[in-house]
Amino acid sequence: MGRYLARRLLLLVPVALGITIVTFFLLRLIPGDPAVIMLDNRATADNVARLRHTLGLDRPLFLQYLFFLRNIAVGRLGDSLVYRTQVLPIILGRLPVTLFLAVYSTVLAAVVAVPLGTWAALRRGRPSDQVIRLGVLFSLATPNYWAAIVLLLVFSIELRWFPVGGYGATFGDHLRHLFLPALTIALSLTPILVRTLRHNVLEVLRTEYVRTARAKGLRAATVLTRHVLRNSLISTVSILGVNLGFLVGGAVVTETVYAIPGTGFLLIKSTFARDYPMVQGLTLVFAGLVILVNLLTDVTYAALDPRVTYD
Repeated sequence: MGRYLARRLLLLVPVALGITIVTFFLLRLIPGDPAVIMLDNRATADNVARLRHTLGLDRPLFLQYLFFLRNIAVGRLGDSLVYRTQVLPIILGRLPVTLFLAVYSTVLAAVVAVPLGTWAALRRGRPSDQVIRLGVLFSLATPNYWAAIVLLLVFSIELRWFPVGGYGATFGDHLRHLFLPALTIALSLTPILVRTLRHNVLEVLRTEYVRTARAKGLRAATVLTRHVLRNSLISTVSILGVNLGFLVGGAVVTETVYAIPGTGFLLIKSTFARDYPMVQGLTLVFAGLVILVNLLTDVTYAALDPRVTYD
């Protein structure tokens, strides 16, 4: 395990370097000058030139990139052009909101997907299976932003069961404020988990060890939990891990619709403001979280299947 983790961590170096190159140079292709946007109606030629020099935007791109790498090497992600302070503390202040939303969404999706996927497999070809599969197709075809707007209009504005936006102050407030955003994200994650788990359960039900367990006279519930679900969840965990990593960065639309003060909402604002350091920092943090989640997913295999090795 130690050697495996060491290899994976070493591989992060070229991956992180590639991410910095793509992020830095592609961001400069976005139309618009940060100095002009910041000055607004005071954007005269002299003022723009002076501000660009102050911000270091008049330096060659390659030199700007080297300064960017130097800041990363000393634990800095640069200074925000809008907030006029270090990028990292701002991101770390918003990151818990996004992580809470991602975990909340994952819990909701798992609570719904595991029983539905298992039930659909056990009732293969029956009306309940057909209804679940139809619901999965409908959920997959529903755009995330459309679901967010519909849920907001119905449950927040019409019925007033949940707040329109925000994050709240206490843990209970967080659960209430983020229920609709978490449900929105869960609606896109649940069908993927249901389809994967249903397929895996059907495959495991055909194996010899399940037949042997039944022949020994074990109860159906014991066979299902100890033999079928445990082995079915291995590849499902892989799918969940991949999607969980992207949930952190993919909460942009949801956080924007519900006005949640997370990193996704911050990314949208920073992109419109051409806040290069902030967007670069957020992209690096998102990429790091995706890599970390994938690493944790690989390690989780060992807990579910002792046959998995790290050679």
